[in-house]
Amino acid sequence: MKFIVSSSALLKQLQQINGVINANTVLPILEDFLFEINKNKLTVVATDLETVMKIHMDIEAKDSGRVCIPAKILMDTLKNLPDQPLTFNIDKNFGVEITSDNGKYKVMGENPDNFPKEPVAYDTTSFTTTSGALVTAINKTLFAVSNDDLRPAMTGVYFELDKKGLTFVATDAHRLVRYKRTDVSCPKSENFIVPKKPLNLLKTALPGNDDEITLSYNSNHLFVVHGTTELVCRLIDARFPDYKVVIPADNPYSMILGRNDFQSALRRVSVFSNKSTNQVVLSISGSELHLAAQDVDFSFEGNERMKCSYDGEDMQIAFNARFLVEMLSAVETDEVKMELSTPTKAGLIKPTEQNEGEDVLMLVMPLMLNQ
Repeated sequence: MKFIVSSSALLKQLQQINGVINANTVLPILEDFLFEINKNKLTVVATDLETVMKIHMDIEAKDSGRVCIPAKILMDTLKNLPDQPLTFNIDKNFGVEITSDNGKYKVMGENPDNFPKEPVAYDTTSFTTTSGALVTAINKTLFAVSNDDLRPAMTGVYFELDKKGLTFVATDAHRLVRYKRTDVSCPKSENFIVPKKPLNLLKTALPGNDDEITLSYNSNHLFVVHGTTELVCRLIDARFPDYKVVIPADNPYSMILGRNDFQSALRRVSVFSNKSTNQVVLSISGSELHLAAQDVDFSFEGNERMKCSYDGEDMQIAFNARFLVEMLSAVETDEVKMELSTPTKAGLIKPTEQNEGEDVLMLVMPLMLNQ
């Protein structure tokens, strides 16, 4: 079996799916790409048994056939080759010979019959959205996903579908992000949890534009198709916590302040905070916000003052500065609104203006003031 393909075109496509492959897997064949040639079409598949990604591209070939090629050595070869046509020759024992303008490289492939079968899209429900909308949703929620494997439901992003729109929710029990899109219509009201890894892969592979993408799902898997790229991932089989009950309906005090100024001040002051809590105390009085952090063990202390627009009673409340900085990065407006009630209840962060068809709400739990 023989085919000819451009080295740079192949590298560009493989870089989209290479992230699926885990090094040092239990099954050595999971470190391979599966190449499937059918006339002048090449399909390359990568999997880690939970997530499958594949790309389709045009090549020059007379035969049809399949072979598994070790991913790392192929990627390292392609990265170091200038743009040129490459000829792949595969013999009956799955030996792969790659011929370039000036060289010849040999690698031992593996029997494609041993490559895991991918899930079949049966009994699926589908809806479409734009690539940019999905990428934005992932960027705004993924940072708040938990890394705690003992709470599997929180290790992914919750998709809540209905005819009025699509809601994405992520939480790690200390903070929560809810991102709504009202410009997407789903055929029925359903929900599922998508793991962190496939969402990271989609964020990298999808363009942030208005290209149409199709999402299909059944009880076990999510299928995403964009142009020549496909992704299939297993859904998290767990019940997502009832997030609506933790969002305060009415936080009476509101503070508006410049996002960049607030974020920069938090970054500076948190340098002096206790490294295990990252605690920064916000003292609000009138139109002034005072930020303070200290690490008693090392006698570190940092203080800053900044202007704000505040409507409410004077108060002191403490937060994890790292959480606030990450949440502020997910807001695009120049100013942010913080809604508070008491020093022991959750604070809300919202952009001062929502984009059309979007609704972003972030919640963060306070820390005990005497820590």
